[in-house]
Amino acid sequence: MTPSLLLVWLPVLLLGLCLGSFLNVVITRLPVMLMRTWRSEARAALELPAEPSSRFDLAVPASICPSCEAPIRWHDNIPLVGWLKRRGRCADCQARISVQYPLVELAGGVLGVTAVALFGVTAEAAFIFAACLALLALAVIDFRTRLLPDVITLPLLWAGLVYQLLFQPLMLPSAVIGAIAGYLVLWGFYWLFKLVTGKEGMGYGDFKLLAALGAWLGWSFLPLLLVMSAGFGALIGLALQTSPERRGLPMPFGPFLAVAGWAGLLAGNELMAAYLGLMT
Repeated sequence: MTPSLLLVWLPVLLLGLCLGSFLNVVITRLPVMLMRTWRSEARAALELPAEPSSRFDLAVPASICPSCEAPIRWHDNIPLVGWLKRRGRCADCQARISVQYPLVELAGGVLGVTAVALFGVTAEAAFIFAACLALLALAVIDFRTRLLPDVITLPLLWAGLVYQLLFQPLMLPSAVIGAIAGYLVLWGFYWLFKLVTGKEGMGYGDFKLLAALGAWLGWSFLPLLLVMSAGFGALIGLALQTSPERRGLPMPFGPFLAVAGWAGLLAGNELMAAYLGLMT
């Protein structure tokens, strides 16, 4: 690695690690915030008294150990380093701290370096990096809670249209069609599956996520997105069949859409060329 590349990639890596650390806060707190809001709205609709509650958002309260609720010291909050320094355990009660935290931080750093390596130090790279981080947050939230929050999926959709307008204006019609078709395709699968089985095979958040990816990648990429996400899902599903504890449990579709979305954002042209080569 040349010194010039190091001077670029190292700050991007550190930025990605820090943003990954922030994503961990979003991943763990946003679902709780949404649940509190929904519960409050339900109680108001039923004209029940509001529940007493303290402030809880992305800034307050400060980070604490999930087990003993001891405050996390600032040096233990340093991305990646803090977890490794404590060997994945709380400094006070020695309870295990989930490996999710360093993995999300590391993923943030890797995604940032990859975006800059592919697109240079440009505004386009910043857009792609932000989209990848949004997909990372959605994937982990969906895996943990089976939720794909509108507060992330809908801005991701609009950001995709803005991206096309700024950097690929000729792609804007394809992006608009991609957003519409992405939503309708999974909406159609949802209702077909429900009519045939009487069960719900996926949630509305999946429709919105595929719509967002259609906005970023265009309508022509949608078949490949579905093939890749279904393929990833099938492989993971087969692997889980070997575990008696996980066998038969429903799997969220969002993480597989997110992985396919990363592939499309970072290597879309190459993947499309390979896909079309297989089809001919």
